[in-house]
Amino acid sequence: MLNVSSSRKHKKSAVELNIAPLIDMVFILLIFFLVTTSFVKETGIDVTRPTASTATTQSKATILIAVDSQNRVFMDHREIDIRAVRANTERALAENPDGAVVVVADRQSDTGVAIQVMDGCRLAGASNVSLAAALPEGQ
Repeated sequence: MLNVSSSRKHKKSAVELNIAPLIDMVFILLIFFLVTTSFVKETGIDVTRPTASTATTQSKATILIAVDSQNRVFMDHREIDIRAVRANTERALAENPDGAVVVVADRQSDTGVAIQVMDGCRLAGASNVSLAAALPEGQ
């Protein structure tokens, strides 16, 4: 008669699972996705941009300031006073001296508020200040 328990004792081979290649592959995929991801900066509020047929794409927009339809000013996902635009822009330009400022104003906002925001940015030392617009439908 065959002794099953004794044959199992003699054939005790440890099954090893080597997960080092799996961990390496996961880290490589993580690095790949981090490098290829494009980071889009947003103003933090929904703004209906006015349309302009001569609007061009600006790839260096690093400082975004939004003006909503109630003439409130937003920067870095928080509301700021219009008098604080200059100080906040100076701080942002200190972090990124080559930064371009884009003012994203709602089409229902007052033009005077957008002009005050742009003026505050220029007084802060920003040399590249532009106003955001959307292309008309079909272009």
